[in-house]
Amino acid sequence: GPPCPPDWLVLEAPAWALLEGDTVTLRCRGWEDKSVTWVSFYREDKELRMLPDRTDLSLSPLRVSQSGRYRCR
Repeated sequence: GPPCPPDWLVLEAPAWALLEGDTVTLRCRGWEDKSVTWVSFYREDKELRMLPDRTDLSLSPLRVSQSGRYRCR
């Protein structure tokens, strides 16, 4: 099969252009839908709030200050 990704998590984000004031949900799921029970979200390597038993992060309303590179672990 294909080589394993370096991380077993996939961060899903909307593919369309985002505008200030939008509601955006980032979803972190396991590679090939492996089970994930909780995750931490990071923006530009700063940890955001960690939500127990959640694998999604809602940004609403979206602010320009929230732009950047997101990841989850």
